[in-house]
Amino acid sequence: MAKSRLNTAAKKIGAAIGKADRTAHKVARAGKLAKGELDDISKQVDALKKQLTKTAKKLKKALA
Repeated sequence: MAKSRLNTAAKKIGAAIGKADRTAHKVARAGKLAKGELDDISKQVDALKKQLTKTAKKLKKALA
């Protein structure tokens, strides 16, 4: 009787650990995707900054 209770408790603990592990993996995967997207956005912002700088120089030259 005590063994079956221990087995049941062990199964519940194992299931809870497995569920937490799966959730942690999902979160880690989502974090990697988000990091990649942020890197892409950062590159786009840098390109837009360069373009804006060039345009500003051309505009100043045209107005001068």
